[in-house]
Amino acid sequence: MKITVLGAARRVTGSMYLVETQHARFLVDAGQFQGDADAEDLNRQDLPFGPGDLDFILVTHSHLDHIGRLPLLVHREVEAPIYATAATRDLTGIMLLDAAHLEEEEVFSENKRRQRRGLPPIEPLFSVEDALQVSRNFLRPVAYGETVEPASGVRVTFRDAGHIVGSAFLELEVRENGTTKRVVFSGDLGNPGKPIVRDPDAPVMKTPDLVFLETTYGDRDHKGFPESVAELKQAIHDTFRRGGNVVIPSFALERAQDLLYVLREFSEQGELPHGTKVFLDSPLAIEATRIFRAHPECFDDEARTLLKQHKDLFTFPGLQFTRSVEASRQINHIKSGAIIIAGSGMCTGGRVKHHLKHNLWRPESSVVFVGFQAKGTLGRRIVEGESPVHIYGEEIVVRAKIYTINGFSAHAGRSELLDWAGRFHEGTSFALVHGEPEAMDALAADLLKAGYEVQTPELGQTLEV
Repeated sequence: MKITVLGAARRVTGSMYLVETQHARFLVDAGQFQGDADAEDLNRQDLPFGPGDLDFILVTHSHLDHIGRLPLLVHREVEAPIYATAATRDLTGIMLLDAAHLEEEEVFSENKRRQRRGLPPIEPLFSVEDALQVSRNFLRPVAYGETVEPASGVRVTFRDAGHIVGSAFLELEVRENGTTKRVVFSGDLGNPGKPIVRDPDAPVMKTPDLVFLETTYGDRDHKGFPESVAELKQAIHDTFRRGGNVVIPSFALERAQDLLYVLREFSEQGELPHGTKVFLDSPLAIEATRIFRAHPECFDDEARTLLKQHKDLFTFPGLQFTRSVEASRQINHIKSGAIIIAGSGMCTGGRVKHHLKHNLWRPESSVVFVGFQAKGTLGRRIVEGESPVHIYGEEIVVRAKIYTINGFSAHAGRSELLDWAGRFHEGTSFALVHGEPEAMDALAADLLKAGYEVQTPELGQTLEV
């Protein structure tokens, strides 16, 4: 068996792995590169397969850095059934449709600029129709703990990764030449103790030949979730005392729902200042929240208990879902007492950039980052103290108070990654992926010290199993 790394090699985004066995050829994930200056070129690079070459695709979860190149494959006439959990199937549909709309809008704007400079137009990476075709290619949902055989000699079991609703890690068994090879793909592992989703499952396959392990936070731990909730509460109260607004750039999946869950608790406990207005200003996050409600099979015991009490996990007085552009614009007339949750989580696009434009320069306001900020993104530059920053062609001086609250992260921290890896027998070989070099190298040193074999493959490298 050969596995070629086509993304997330010494970087956080672009997860894609081509697996070639005696009887089958398939992908694990097909994610988009994001954030880096060279991301666009990497997303458009040639791939070592074409129409008719893939037997199937396995998807770990519905974040764009794991699914964002699926429409590109459709655009290139690659057709293959896609296996994922039911929640991932439903969330993938809305995520890709949103990404396709943004892609077409951005290319349209870019081509107007290119036309003024006398440059030839560029084509979008993929279209809305390509995104719609992906959803039509889903063959069947797979339940947690279910083992399927999508091709001769290939068996795969989906386990709960505890990252977002529907997320999974994969235990793969491949029978060829009279022997069985075992490989685990971690996908993205979750941060234990978070609301809504369950904690990650322990691996059942204890002696695999190879484990692909994500390393997003391989060099550091998160604050505890209760500490982070207290910090968010303090940030809200301090900001409102100064007479400003709280802007929270948020990923539409999981992070937005976690925030609503926590703010609902604040509201029920009387800990939101009187008259607080909370806006979920993201059509995608609003739709994702609807899908979350439809998949209680992914919820933890606490969330299920609340459902039995006929509580809505994501609704409370003062909350407004703003779907239209006009409703979003109206928020900018509010100068104080508002909590604005808007996408995108790394400030690379979406409505949050408008809210930053109206609040970053105000010392009475705050921007609260509750998720990972990849290198090269506007969010990362703000976190690292850059000022001024450019937003929609304007220089905006950063005077707002900036908070980074990392206990809301959906990713396992260093200790959780080591604990999960420690369930495998000593001597297991790990291929570290999906992390920046510093985080990856730090986790590699820890794993080597614990008696494991470690490699950090480069982009395009093929591993023999």
